[in-house]
Amino acid sequence: MAIFSSVFALFMAVFVLFVRMKAAKRPATAKKIILPPIFMSTGALMFLHPMFRVTTLELIEAVIVGSLFSILLIKTSRFEVRNNEIYLKRSKAFAFIVIGLVFIRLALKTYLSQTIDYGQLAGMFWILAFAMIVPWRIAMYVSFKKIQAELKQKS
Repeated sequence: MAIFSSVFALFMAVFVLFVRMKAAKRPATAKKIILPPIFMSTGALMFLHPMFRVTTLELIEAVIVGSLFSILLIKTSRFEVRNNEIYLKRSKAFAFIVIGLVFIRLALKTYLSQTIDYGQLAGMFWILAFAMIVPWRIAMYVSFKKIQAELKQKS
């Protein structure tokens, strides 16, 4: 199961990179920025099952690590205006950061799986991912709205 989830994590990282490259070709919208964390939030239903519940300390640790990781994503997510529309600017650093985060995640999972139950570990990593995506998307939304307001002011 651990090997499957690791391989799945690698495929998801590659998928994220392709989605990001494709997204840079189309104008950004508030909806495209806001929806991914909302869709991901349905994963919180996993905590209804006792196997996935985490302790308060594990929750705090996952939120802190996720928030720190989000800083890297925030720093590499920039918008640019082309033809009076807002686009997500491509960043070579983003690909390296996503791949790096996946390898850090895999290393942490390998190390932590020796002392933390698999279900709890899955819960922790979902919390970590959610705590990483939400601040990143909020920062993107604020930046998008700021640029959008500047465009409206110029028109």
